[in-house]
Amino acid sequence: MSTPERGRVLLSVTGFNPQRWYDLLSKEREVVLEPDGTEDPSIDYAVVWKHQPGVLARLPNLKVIFSIGAGVDHIFADDQAPDVPIVRVVADNLTQYMCEYVTWRVLDHHRQGSVYREQQVRKVWHEPRQPPANEVSVGIMGLGQLGTRAAKALRAIGFSVNGWSRTPKDVEGVRGFHGEDGLTPFLNATDILVVLLPLTAVTHGIVNYSLLSRLRQDGPLGGPCLINAGRGGLQREIDILKALEAGVLKEASLDVFEREPLAPESPLWSHPRVFVTPHAAATSDPAHLAPPMLQQMDAFERGEALKNLVDRNAGY
Repeated sequence: MSTPERGRVLLSVTGFNPQRWYDLLSKEREVVLEPDGTEDPSIDYAVVWKHQPGVLARLPNLKVIFSIGAGVDHIFADDQAPDVPIVRVVADNLTQYMCEYVTWRVLDHHRQGSVYREQQVRKVWHEPRQPPANEVSVGIMGLGQLGTRAAKALRAIGFSVNGWSRTPKDVEGVRGFHGEDGLTPFLNATDILVVLLPLTAVTHGIVNYSLLSRLRQDGPLGGPCLINAGRGGLQREIDILKALEAGVLKEASLDVFEREPLAPESPLWSHPRVFVTPHAAATSDPAHLAPPMLQQMDAFERGEALKNLVDRNAGY
């Protein structure tokens, strides 16, 4: 029985050095950083992150697109991308990183981290009231793999956890809300909002003043808090600042931004109630993510079904 030919791989990324990805993928596949000529029929697979628009259209025999990051909106932004299967990255360490980040930021808001940091600067010895975790409601927007893992971790600590998703989801111990009709009741019951939604045409700019003003205003923390570790396009930063100044939002932890890197002149950097991290909540580690991609390529060539496929209609 003959062994199927191993397809070539295009690695097309911007924003970071691709060398580590190239080294790992090229151990098992022939990898190129640019197509050969205006059309390259030798490429079967593309591994991409914010690739140059139009480059995938130069691959007439492209069979599968693999996204290096959890988000795939960067692929849909290329209106010339071929209509082939898109595989989103799923790896235990990526999920663990996100779970750690969400837990860290929820606990910091819950345990009055910003208050103590400000008191330390002023050398103030004062213990504010600390509500127990079971009095605080954490609401997670997006109950995919990342959101579900974070929800379970927060439940284990003792928080009351709500979840909102586009369609009904059943997660043990989590009070579920879904669809447009479920959004306002979900927000009204939330003290700490965690945003882990995919970025689609429907979710673009969803974290706006209207949404933030519907968070629970009379909760035990003295005001609601926001954590966005999803995608920068989900939020309107001018509305977050407006909500902070109006008092409908107490604090925010932001890992993603409308434009990245965050501009030096952005008021978010110096706002006393905003905690900024540089899109570092869950780093795509090639040592953990490249092997599953290679395994999927091998399985695909054996005639097996691809896993973790993106629903093009839903956008994620």
